[in-house]
Amino acid sequence: MRKITCILFWLLTVQYGMAQSGSSTGSRIALFNGKNLAGWHQLGGQAKYEVINGMIVGTAVPHSANSFLVTDQLYDDFILDIDVKVDTGLNSGIQIRSESNPEYQNGRVHGYQAEVDPSPRVWSGGIYDEGRRGWLYPLDLNPDGKKAFKNGQWNHYHIECIGNNIRVWVNNIPTANLVDDMTHKGFIGLQVHAVDEKHAGEKVYFKNIYIQTRNLHPRPYDHIFVVNLIPNNLSPQEIQNGVKLLWDGKTTQGWRGINLQHFPDHGWKIQNGVLTVLPSNGQEEGGGGDIITDQEYGAFDLQFQFKLTPGANSGVKYFVKEFYDTHGKSGIGLEYQLLDDERHPDAKLGVNGNRTLSSLYDLIPRRNIPAAFKPVGEWNWGRIVVYPDGRVQHWLNGYLMLEYHRGDDAFKQLVYMSKYKNWQNFGLWPEGHILLQDHGNEVSFRSIKIQVLK
Repeated sequence: MRKITCILFWLLTVQYGMAQSGSSTGSRIALFNGKNLAGWHQLGGQAKYEVINGMIVGTAVPHSANSFLVTDQLYDDFILDIDVKVDTGLNSGIQIRSESNPEYQNGRVHGYQAEVDPSPRVWSGGIYDEGRRGWLYPLDLNPDGKKAFKNGQWNHYHIECIGNNIRVWVNNIPTANLVDDMTHKGFIGLQVHAVDEKHAGEKVYFKNIYIQTRNLHPRPYDHIFVVNLIPNNLSPQEIQNGVKLLWDGKTTQGWRGINLQHFPDHGWKIQNGVLTVLPSNGQEEGGGGDIITDQEYGAFDLQFQFKLTPGANSGVKYFVKEFYDTHGKSGIGLEYQLLDDERHPDAKLGVNGNRTLSSLYDLIPRRNIPAAFKPVGEWNWGRIVVYPDGRVQHWLNGYLMLEYHRGDDAFKQLVYMSKYKNWQNFGLWPEGHILLQDHGNEVSFRSIKIQVLK
């Protein structure tokens, strides 16, 4: 009996030691042994990382860059679970598939980050691309996800990186779903954000850090919004959500010239998954003319990526009707303005900037959100949401730029004061075509998707 007891004690001791040293117990691995920082090293700034009472504690210091405690090992596909608590005045984050190499900004840490944000913005659980592209999944895209994080308390993060799909839960509430193929492998890191003197000494705490790299079984699909950055692609959750490609990335199927029965035979080009209106004379209907969807739509969530050339002018219009006589000019409908604001004179016309990029053209100016704008020549992500109750939103690169209610008194008054005042029933039709404008400048489109809302 004594021999059996000794063997059992030895087995328990070995299993405990393996768990504490970060070795595998089954398919789940402890990344933090609860005693020291073995298996981790620091990059970036000079924040202090130490182990206190079984926790990794990061302390902010002033006049330092962002600091990161990162794993020695690199990971590609995994499921990560981690508990985090942060002082209210300190921002933090969990780096995943991240990198640091001399070739990129002298070793600056860059890559995907699951945000830890106790500020009134409440974007915890969103996905930020540290040191690279900025916000990829701000939490305004998922309002219910804003309710997940609890200030001043321990919060449990569950992060799945499987293939091109990155999904985040905070306290078991889904907060972000990103499809992207920029980085497939990297380290995991714990951030202490740069601070000023006022927030020096504030702390972020991490514990219960476990990773699974084998036998991965993702959680069932939910219904939150998906940001898919792979061109002309639909993820399984997008399909489940009812999202469809409005343009297939290859053919003219589903589109035709306005007031035509066919797609224009010139003025537009399809190449390498990109639909481009070719430059002509810079005038409306300059080359092949506007194109519209075969089908008409009422309530919908429309996404599109677009790339402007210097000085370009175009637009995405909705609730377009062909029976308006435009005397050869562009089709009439509500317009999400596409414009090089810096170079095109139209940005300075209209009223209060209501002809600038992402504005409701000649009616409502967009908000001033500097982080929303990418340089001309880069791909931007536009979004138009028309709700069944008449609310309409314009989004740019994940930021809500404006919101209005189609058909209310304020809307009708704006129309009365605009260039559209003589177009009967303008913007009030229950359904209409979606239009891509040919304004005589080169503008490219891809990843045009739609979800019909009910």
